Amino acid sequence: MSSVGDSEDQAREVATRVIERNGRFEVEILVVFPDRCVRKVVGDYPTRRKAEIAASWICRAADRDIEGPVHG
Repeated sequence: MSSVGDSEDQAREVATRVIERNGRFEVEILVVFPDRCVRKVVGDYPTRRKAEIAASWICRAADRDIEGPVHG
């Protein structure tokens, strides 16, 4: 088991996407670690625009926590 500061626990890349499902728009986040990928739905919104704004905020906040060069 690794501790919080281990390099194995450091995310390498983060991405978000907006998916239409049942008339609402879900925001998914994908976090890539050296040994696995984690995908979660982090929220749903009534309009695509609101979901895209939320996805942008989530991705930018996650990017700040990744060490190394800024991901574009």
